Amino acid sequence: MRILAIDYGTKRTGLAVTDPAGIIASALDTVPTAELMAYLRKYTAREAVGGFVVGLPCNLDGSPTDATPHVARFVADLRRAFPTHWVETTDERFTSTLAQRTMHQSGVGKKARRDKGAVDRISATIILQGWMERKGMHGSGRRT
Repeated sequence: MRILAIDYGTKRTGLAVTDPAGIIASALDTVPTAELMAYLRKYTAREAVGGFVVGLPCNLDGSPTDATPHVARFVADLRRAFPTHWVETTDERFTSTLAQRTMHQSGVGKKARRDKGAVDRISATIILQGWMERKGMHGSGRRT
């Protein structure tokens, strides 16, 4: 089963997903947040998704940011909308910075690096990769 990662934003949301074996995390899409739940319903209807990993914004000291309550509300809504799927949050500190750095190091031009949708997709991928590493994912698609 796939695992879907969500880099939630009030305007747009970046998504990443594992392959069906749960080995590789890849950028999926960036969607307007107002359309996110409909997108997720459509996606989970055609793909086997075991659960969701949602990036939780934190300050450097681990305290909540101004965005944290928005993400917490979204997580509650996600759990209600998908009661048969597990939902976990994970620290998303530095993911946008890492996404920008990744784009820069891969030779992406300055104009393309300003594409906030691309940054959101890459951030979601970084969130998912980090979560998979911390959970010791070994291609089983299951948390170990």
